[in-house]
Amino acid sequence: MKQKIKINIADRIYTLTIEAAREEAMRKAVKNINEAISKYKSRMSNIDEVDALSMVILQYAMSLVEIEQKDEIGSVVNELSALNKQLEDYIQSSGR
Repeated sequence: MKQKIKINIADRIYTLTIEAAREEAMRKAVKNINEAISKYKSRMSNIDEVDALSMVILQYAMSLVEIEQKDEIGSVVNELSALNKQLEDYIQSSGR
């Protein structure tokens, strides 16, 4: 069932319509974003809200790219494992 919730990101209020089951995850994501913004603003005294938010977006985008790369590596490893198993089976069946 969908519901409307209000979230606050970088001191701006947004009303979103989401599945009730996703509310907890959404609120956790919002909390993580706001905490990351605060960290950037405390480390860089001259950074404004937009720049801090841009840095947070970059941080999350890099995390996503790293996860995608790990998934690709995992896929290659699985394919190599399957090929290795086929080779082992072939060697055993040929009596070598």
